[in-house]
Amino acid sequence: MKNLIVPFITLFLITSQSSIAQVSDQPNILLIAVDDLRAELGHLGNTQIQTPNLDELAKTAVSFSNHFVQVPTCGASRASFLTGKRPNRRAELRNNIMEVEFSNSEESAVPETFIHHLKRNGYYTVGIGKISHSADGYVYGYEEEVSNQRELPFSWDELLFDSGKWGTGWNAFFAYADGENRQSMDKQVKPYEAGEVDDLGYPDGLSTQLAISKLKELKESKKPFFLGVGLFKPHLPFTSPKKYWDLYEEESIPIALNPTKPKNVSESSLLASGEFNGYARGEEHPDLQTVASEAYAKKIKHAYYAAASYSDAQIGLILNELKALDLDKNTIVIVWGDHGWHLGEQQIWGKHTLFENALNSALIIKIPGKTDKGWVENSIVESVDLYPTVMDLTGFAAPYDLDGESLLSLIQPNQPRQKDAAYAYFNNGITVRNDRYRLTRYYRKEGMVYELYDHQSDPLESINIAKDKPDIVLDLIPLLEKGNTGLFED
Repeated sequence: MKNLIVPFITLFLITSQSSIAQVSDQPNILLIAVDDLRAELGHLGNTQIQTPNLDELAKTAVSFSNHFVQVPTCGASRASFLTGKRPNRRAELRNNIMEVEFSNSEESAVPETFIHHLKRNGYYTVGIGKISHSADGYVYGYEEEVSNQRELPFSWDELLFDSGKWGTGWNAFFAYADGENRQSMDKQVKPYEAGEVDDLGYPDGLSTQLAISKLKELKESKKPFFLGVGLFKPHLPFTSPKKYWDLYEEESIPIALNPTKPKNVSESSLLASGEFNGYARGEEHPDLQTVASEAYAKKIKHAYYAAASYSDAQIGLILNELKALDLDKNTIVIVWGDHGWHLGEQQIWGKHTLFENALNSALIIKIPGKTDKGWVENSIVESVDLYPTVMDLTGFAAPYDLDGESLLSLIQPNQPRQKDAAYAYFNNGITVRNDRYRLTRYYRKEGMVYELYDHQSDPLESINIAKDKPDIVLDLIPLLEKGNTGLFED
């Protein structure tokens, strides 16, 4: 991050001065970041999940079925996305990386995020909810009073949040319908809730109303705007109004097709589901020794689906307002999930792994005039590709070397694209995914350990075939090395 950028200060200053004059012609950008939204959406098929508003958006957008994040945890994934850089220090795998890197720093010629870069080039930037790691953009602990210290001090012209009856951003993040939260209840709560409330009975409904109100103001602005809206659900706890639960028949929801640990894999590669089981009043506490019962697996999957449908409804309200205000004709819409989530796959209930379910998340991009007729794009892409994409869409030069490659080459026909792999980092491991294989290398006391999954014959990543296919491992190691930042080689 900061240490990667200094050589490009001069380039930034030159491009900033030249591009401000052109800013009146720039498109607006609406980013909707959805916490823990894996790439399971209605229009992608083979699912019972109901996401009608995202499905409608996809009709005039590009939906990327093989989008992968860099880190399977909230703060670090968002840091990589916002800076366009892969992690190259262990600190960059932690949720507090943006707080550490940016919140106490002086502003320099180097922008802290691509949002900061847009702001410097004439955009009016507004953040609502969780865009960086903090629930409301301010730095304070889960059980502390709200501070006035911004996590990203220079990215936002306005930073807004309505914490409602919960009082603080973090209380709202872990909210239950009665105004309590995980902290206030000392974790003596269930990991789900079907609230007898309307959409405003949970925080995402309040964030949506803020976004709608702000869009009306932004319509009158003479500047192009960047509006970031961060929705909490379907992050734990899986809470949502009961009407979204009522969309589903729990008995008919299928459990994971691979509900047990994969073969030929150390438990060090897996996850004990500690965050999930921290909700102490859950009826079961599945872990690496205990598989969830079929009934409980269906209940939790039902809860996740309902929470995702709730967020989908909020997205629909925002997009409807965008259209009603006639802003849709010049506003790029990006919907991005910060990582995936295991819903019982590989005997895991959580996200902190280097398996497909934790890394594959939702990504939809609508560009007025370019994606009037939508499609599902199956090419391998990753979150670091978003920064150069935004630069291409706005016509601004990147302020430093970025690790991703613009997605315009996939959105505009007949454009060249060199990229063929996505990389992720966590748990002392690095993984690479191409169109057929996932190769993962772990750095352990016993040395380097490889896992290989063939998505052609085993799309569920149920069997590690590294020992059976050493020739394929050797063939893929050079590809893996292209994304090796030296993170674990110390």
